[in-house]
Amino acid sequence: MLQRLINDAKTSAGNALQLTSLAGAAAIALLISLAFLCAAAFVYLLQHYGAVEACLAGAALFFVMMLIAVGVYMARKREMRRRAERAARATATAALADPIMIATGLQIVRAIGVKRLIPIIAIGGLALGLMASRSAAGAREAEEQE
Repeated sequence: MLQRLINDAKTSAGNALQLTSLAGAAAIALLISLAFLCAAAFVYLLQHYGAVEACLAGAALFFVMMLIAVGVYMARKREMRRRAERAARATATAALADPIMIATGLQIVRAIGVKRLIPIIAIGGLALGLMASRSAAGAREAEEQE
């Protein structure tokens, strides 16, 4: 049974390596073909309009491509941050609504006692307030930087 699992892992790793190699070869071929297309466009513009215009056209093309890439990067980064914030909120809400967590909290209150627990809760509330104010200040700074 263990040997079968090992063989399956070897087979899947080998398949993944082959697919990755093929994808890498395809990416390299695409880059080379794009380089030749850019060179052909440059030579065409050079013959018809001159060297300065050909260089400016190539620079403009790559500048537009860079702007598109930066826009996609920023949108993706913003979306990932939003997803992380939503996941954190959902996790916190789910933990507080969990019946097992509530039962555990009640058992802790019974074991420690209410009189001893009040200072601990006060310190915990203070720490929670400080963390909330830090996260709110960090969120404001992040919004201001964008």
